[in-house]
Amino acid sequence: MAKQFSECLQRYRLPEFDPEWGAVLRGIEKESLRISPDGQISLAGHPKALGSALTNPYITTDFSEALLEFITPALQDIDECLQVLENIHRFTVQNLENDEMLWVTSMPCPLGAEAEIPIAQYGSSNIGKLKTLYRHGLHHRYGSLMQAIAGIHYNFSMPEIFWEPYQKICQHTGSIQEFRTEKYLGLIRNFHRYSWLLIYLFGASPAACKCFVEGREHNLQEFDETSLFLPDATCLRMGNLGYRSAAQESLFVCYNDLQTYVDCLYQAMHTPYPEYESIGQKVNGEYAQINTNLLQLENEFYSTIRPKRNVQSGERPLDALTNSGIEYVEVRALDLDPYAPLGITAEQVRFLDTFLLHCLLAESPACDEQEFFEVASNMAKIVEYGRDVDLKLELESTTKGLKEWSLELMEDLGHSAGLLDEAHGGTRYSESLSNQLAKVNDPNLTPSGQIMKEMREGNESFFEFSMRQSKAHQAYLVNNGLEEQTVSHMSATSAESHDRQKEIEVSDNLIFDDFLTQWNDA
Repeated sequence: MAKQFSECLQRYRLPEFDPEWGAVLRGIEKESLRISPDGQISLAGHPKALGSALTNPYITTDFSEALLEFITPALQDIDECLQVLENIHRFTVQNLENDEMLWVTSMPCPLGAEAEIPIAQYGSSNIGKLKTLYRHGLHHRYGSLMQAIAGIHYNFSMPEIFWEPYQKICQHTGSIQEFRTEKYLGLIRNFHRYSWLLIYLFGASPAACKCFVEGREHNLQEFDETSLFLPDATCLRMGNLGYRSAAQESLFVCYNDLQTYVDCLYQAMHTPYPEYESIGQKVNGEYAQINTNLLQLENEFYSTIRPKRNVQSGERPLDALTNSGIEYVEVRALDLDPYAPLGITAEQVRFLDTFLLHCLLAESPACDEQEFFEVASNMAKIVEYGRDVDLKLELESTTKGLKEWSLELMEDLGHSAGLLDEAHGGTRYSESLSNQLAKVNDPNLTPSGQIMKEMREGNESFFEFSMRQSKAHQAYLVNNGLEEQTVSHMSATSAESHDRQKEIEVSDNLIFDDFLTQWNDA
């Protein structure tokens, strides 16, 4: 897959690509369910030793008390980023209580009744209560089962030093902020066009426990007494049973310009939705959701990728984007890799950087309504039938074979891999591309294909496969210790986070009713 550097430059109409431009920043957010030794979801509260879920910068919770979320800072060095993630894992497993483990697959462990899934708690402060209330709203709107799914969020940005020279190359005459935002929106549009390839290559949720679909309509087939699957599925997590919302299908978001995106979400956050109005903001005198609008918050909008910006204290995400433009993008379409102790590998990171750099540098025409629905259709097809060698995807009112299109994309990605290889020295980015190319030629080599092969050959249920991998990764994490300095840092951070939560709680000067009213009126 290696290409001549001059050819790579030509592909993107670049006169140069300075090695410093390859210092991509990435941050990883990784979710994992806490489970009991027998593989059931933990019903225990967030372990105190892990700090405050509200304020710990490394360890928090997502929807459930049991759904941990590990967060790395944005780092240039891949190995350093993964080492931080590994340190967080090791510190966590050392401080889990009652012999708990981390569940390593995206589709959850046996969950029991929805009402039994413990919703995350963030203390008595107004912002803490708001975070918990938001999750109660998710429970009422979508059910708790969907919210117990885990995944990887990958945050990506180009280094600051890249933007000014790239703006000159593109002969853009506006501000740096406008230019950066414009290019990140182009990245997002291309990501939507081509992200089916990531689902094919890295999808690792072809099966699920039967309990996950209890009470819901589905088209899954029975694998055994406790497991359901689809023969050619790649990523059920991204399908109808996962992160999908019928209510949000009315939102037509193509990311052609920032203001339209912001206006669309703002309107959704201030437009009552009949189904949610029927629930009510309060149920039996207790708050059930933040409001009865189509979206309670910006983050309720489910998308495979989001434009992002770090916010100042008290600043709303949409206001931050409007005022200061896009700072980075957050990829949200990745399953946990059950074969990797951290859920992600360095090779996958290199491929993601290669893919996202291509999406940024390649031409990215505006999206229209036809393409919007083609993209949605392709995602649905790849989720359920991605390993079907005869699968055809939609492209400009016609169809194109999955393998044919994949090979074309991989060929194109070779150019961005070449740029990153030149910037970093060596051929590791091109090698990551070549390794993924093997999956294009043989669907059985994909994670979803490997999982189904192991389940069939080992006569294992989805639960048994997941438990086996969870125990193996637990042993790896437990048996390799942390440096004393790292333990001290993580312990001190946890203790400081408890103190910070108390400070926030003491500083509140509004009752929650008034705080919530002001929040909804903002």
